[in-house]
Parts: sequence; C-alpha cells; structure tokens
Amino acid sequence: MSSLVLNKKSKIGKGIESMNKIVVLLLFCCVLSQNLFSQNNLTEKYPLMPWPKEIKENTSKFIVNNDLSVSLHGNDQGRVHNAAVSFIRRLSNRTGLFIDQGFPTGVSKNNSSNIEIHFNNTPELSIETDESYTLDVDSEKIVIKAATDIGALRALETLLQLISNNPSEYYFPGVNIQDSPRFVWRGLMIDVARHFQPIDVIKRNLNAMAAVKMNVFHWHLTDDQGFRVASETYPKLQELASDGLYYTHYQIKDIVEYASNLGIRVVPEFDVPGHASALLTAYPELGSKSGYPYEIERNAGIFDPTLDPTKDETYIFLENLFTEIAPLFPDAYFHIGGDENEGKHWSESQAIQKFKRENNLETNHDLQTHFNIKLEKILNKLGKNLMGWDEIMTPNMPTTAVIHSWRGENEGLSKGGSLISAAKAGYKTVLSNGFYIDRNLSVEHHYAIDPIGNIQLTKEERSRILGGEATMWSELVTPLTIDSRIWPRTAAIAERLWSQQEVNDVDTMLSRLHIVSFRLEEHGLTHLKSRDIILRNITNNQDITSLVTLSKVCEPLKMYSRNKGGTEYKSFSPFTLFADACVVDAQDAVLFNKEVDQFINDKGNSIVIEGYLSNWAKNHDSFKRITENPITQALSPLSENLSNVSKLLVTALQDKKITKSDLSTYNSLMDRLKEPVADVELAITEALKSLITFCKENYLTQ
Repeated sequence: MSSLVLNKKSKIGKGIESMNKIVVLLLFCCVLSQNLFSQNNLTEKYPLMPWPKEIKENTSKFIVNNDLSVSLHGNDQGRVHNAAVSFIRRLSNRTGLFIDQGFPTGVSKNNSSNIEIHFNNTPELSIETDESYTLDVDSEKIVIKAATDIGALRALETLLQLISNNPSEYYFPGVNIQDSPRFVWRGLMIDVARHFQPIDVIKRNLNAMAAVKMNVFHWHLTDDQGFRVASETYPKLQELASDGLYYTHYQIKDIVEYASNLGIRVVPEFDVPGHASALLTAYPELGSKSGYPYEIERNAGIFDPTLDPTKDETYIFLENLFTEIAPLFPDAYFHIGGDENEGKHWSESQAIQKFKRENNLETNHDLQTHFNIKLEKILNKLGKNLMGWDEIMTPNMPTTAVIHSWRGENEGLSKGGSLISAAKAGYKTVLSNGFYIDRNLSVEHHYAIDPIGNIQLTKEERSRILGGEATMWSELVTPLTIDSRIWPRTAAIAERLWSQQEVNDVDTMLSRLHIVSFRLEEHGLTHLKSRDIILRNITNNQDITSLVTLSKVCEPLKMYSRNKGGTEYKSFSPFTLFADACVVDAQDAVLFNKEVDQFINDKGNSIVIEGYLSNWAKNHDSFKRITENPITQALSPLSENLSNVSKLLVTALQDKKITKSDLSTYNSLMDRLKEPVADVELAITEALKSLITFCKENYLTQ
C-alpha cells in the first residue's frame, strides 16, 4: 500500500475519530441539558428545602391513610424514636387523619409496617457525623436507610416536606432520593446577651433549624449588655451582670439535650477579652483600667472595658469559670469571641504597656494573641477546641484554633484574615460574612453567598472550610420579633450550606421558600403572626387592614441604619413599632417589583400592576379611619403620598396618557416617598420610578 493511500486513510480515520468525539460531546451536552431541565422541573414541583443531592421520580405514589405505621430498624432508637413520633403527629395534624398506630415500633413487634427506618450507628454529635441517607417511596412502602440515626432524622424531614394531596387523598409521590450535606457545619447563632431570649424561643428555633437540616446552634451568651449564664463559682455574674435574666445550669443542660435529640450541636460563646462590660460590672478587679465605673451597657456598639491580659488573676478566673461551665456543653468547640477589641484601656495603662515591652509584644493585637494562646491551653485541658472571630488569626495563633470569618470571604492576612486565607493558612474555618441576617438584607443577597465560590483550593484546604452560620445579633429584636428576623431567610442559607453548589436558581428557591415558611409555624415560630400582634398594639385593636397593606410594601431600614451609632435604641426601648411589624422581602413589594420589571421589558402586561396601584390608591381612605395616635400619625404622610402616586400612575396606565404637570406632581411625591419614615423604607420606589419613566417615554402629551 502506498504512503499516499496510508496518508488518506489516516486522515479519514482521524476525521471519523473527530466526528465521534463531537457526537459524544453533543450527546453529553444533551444529557446534561436534559438533567438540568429535569432538575429545574423538579424544584418547581416539590417544595423541598434544602434541595437534596439527587432525586429521581418513579410513577407510583404512596397513599396516606389510617393504616400508616412506622418501624425502626436500629440499635439505639432514642433520637429516631422521638423524631418518628414527631413525624406521625405532624403528618396527622397536616392531613387530619386518625392514624391508628400513633407510635413507631421495633421490627420484632411489627414486620409489616409501611414506613421502615433503617440506621446503623448512633454516634456522638461532631463534625464527623454522617448525615447521609436514602429515601425510596413506592406505592406499597417507604424505606429510609442511613448510616447513622442523624441521617434518619434528616430523611424524615425530607419525607414530611413531600406530603401532597388531591381532592380525595393525601399521598407521598414516588421518588428515590440520595442525599448528603455539602458542608458539615450549618449553623445559626443567636445572641441572647443584648436581648435575653427565653427557653421557649430557643427551642422553637431549634425545631425550625432541624426542619431545614441545620446542625449547629451557636449560643452567644455574654456581651456588654449581659452575662447570661449562672455560675456557682462566681455568683456575682448572675447577681450583678444579668439584670436577673440568665440561664441556670439545669436550663442549659435541657437545651443541649433538646438540641441533641434534633441532631444539633450546641457551641457556647463567652466573648473575651472585649465586650466585657457586664462581666466587669460583677468583677471590676479583672478590668484593664483601675477605678473605671464599669456597668452593664444599655446601648449597642463597641465599648472600651476589657479584661486585663497581664494579670494572673484573669486567667485563674477564666480557668475556674470555664472548668465549671464547659462540662455543660459536650461539644468539642468553645467560642471565645475575641472580636472588636480596640484596646483603648490597654493603651492607656502604663502597667500593660510595660508588660508588652517586657514580653516583646509590639501591638495590642500581639497582646491579644498572647491572651488567646493562654485561653487555648486552658480549653485544651478541658477537652475543648478554641474557636473565635477572625480577629484571633495572627501568625502566632496555633492552627488548632477555628477561625470564624465575619469580615469577608477572602480578605488577606493583613486584614485579620477570614475564610479562604484561614483555610490556606492551615486553620479550620466557618463563614458568617454574607449571612448576617440582622442586617435586614434580602434573601436573594444571602442566597448568592457561597462559602467557596469559584476559588481554587486543594483537597486539604477545601476540607478545612467546615461551612457557615447565619448570625442573629439581637440589638433590635425581642422574643416577639426575633423569629421574623431569622425566618424564612435562614432556610435559604440552610440550603446554600446543605445543597450542591449548582442549586442556585432564585425563582425556584423563592417558590419553595414560600411553602417552607408557613410550614415552619407548626414548630411554634411567630415570624408570620407577630406582625398583626404589633399592629393591633399600635392601633389599640382597631381595624389593622390598612396598616397590613402598608406593611407589605415597607421594610425595616438596612445595615444598622435604623440604630445608627447604637445610641437611638436602648436594650429596654420599645420594639413594638411599625418597623418591627415590617419584614425584609416585603410580600407585595417583591411581587410588584417583579411584575414591573417584566412589564418594562415587554414580558408582561399592566393588569396586575394596575390592581396593586388601585389597592394602594384606596388604602389611605381606610388608614384615615384609624383613630390617630403619635405612632400612626407619623405614618400618615407615607400612606397618603403612596396613595396619590398610585392614583396618578393607574390613571396614566389605563388612559395611556401623562402630562408634564402630572410628571411634576410625580417627582414631588417621589422625593418624599424615597425618604425613610418611622425607621422603614418603601420597598417599591425603584419600580414606581421605572413606571413613571415608562409613562413619560410612551404616553407624554403636551
């Protein structure tokens, strides 16, 4: 065979090979596209949150009736038994069915149950706990399989979210689910120092956490405004530093056990050496400034009182205190805070400055590292790993410490460090930056935050990123309002930490979140009903319809601007105002803004928009019927201006006509509407401006 023929055959072969590669690539793309399409369809079909790792449908459905029964297949049935009882009760309450078998049974007593729960181990809760599970639903049986009892708990929550119905029956759709979390640390921090939160508030939030598969409750127990743990060793802490609002040892044990039954670890935080005003009110001899009038702070902010890190007495005190308190919390991690210490009293103390010179500590940050290292040794003796906010990360801080990142996903070491820089430096780390739910930012903002993003990490570096925490600082919340500030946005954060990174479609998340939100009420959460309680209080139980309408388009001021400088609201100020009734992602504002966006971009019509505008146009007439008081009077201009803008806009849209005089009136009204009123802002101002611009460009007449 000639070389020419060989060359031709070689070229033909290569061409066929290339063609085959293209075909394979196209087939792969088609399959990938089909899978993504199928996944998107399923997220629209099932209100699961967090979304499972893998879900497939089958053609069957399991009909729920009075004969439903649950059997447990595992050695220790404590947690799973409790969860199964709760599952049966919640299912019965949702369906109204009189289920004959009200409690789960062991396999030896009932081999014919139609819901089987299989699990192998019951480990102590830790970051190593396996939470994976499989869930298979067909027409005859539902089977849960998990490596641990915790995985079984997670599966039961998923199953309960699947309950569906038609006019004649309730049923579980046929699905096959394989699921496991992306991150091992999925937490919620609640600050009980600024505003004390009673036991029932903590428990209902633990229930909600379990419902969306969160597994760490970070309990911020001390700060300038209060020391919330009783101490037998140092009783002045509860006597002088708590205003009588604190948890007994029995109550702490109760919460820890309650959380453990839900598969949730409890990590305590005792914030030192700063944020110590309350502690030093009780034991001023530990302070850095002799003769300073230490007292419990009533405002929010950063304050000067700081523990003296040069005194042996300070470490004796902390070792004795931690020796007493640490056994109440079986978790391996103990949070020491360590944030926002500006060291003012350190700089003013000649004795402390002398200590720094003698120990070659150049800065106050170096002195705090000296303090942190001593604390780490104390905690290590107690079997605990030290955790602290990202200020604790310095070149001398041992990498056994866990860095809690709150100032940025990827700041450099020179800025105190945070998530990615900590992981690269050898620290385990947890993210809270972007998950500060007390800042009143939208759920879309939080949902867009990913602990890793597109940053390239080695396998070892990735393993050090444990996960994240939503943080609920309590300067502006009370037991009445705290649920509405945590939920439902935290459910979206829970999904970000459990589900795969590519699960990030905002629209399907919002549709699922709407359902999950009202389902959370069965755990006792008040996030939906607290609004009406506050509005009835404001009006002295008059008709609150007009205020409800107004609240659905108003949101609390964001990023602490409601309490700028921390001096307007004290810890005992009223938090039963209109701003406390309003929530982030105001219901009608979210929907109206979306409708306007679609209309402006030729993807919708004006009918729904006109409906909203007509409602707001009439609302002020109802508002005026409320007997005025100083609170409602402050809201009257907002209600009236919104009504007037709405009247003008709905007329322009219906008549398709707008005059220059109208535009002048619009602009004057909008100037007033864009200004905050009573610590809220109108959440539809940009949409209203877009409509005005649209009318100007399309309907303007002379």
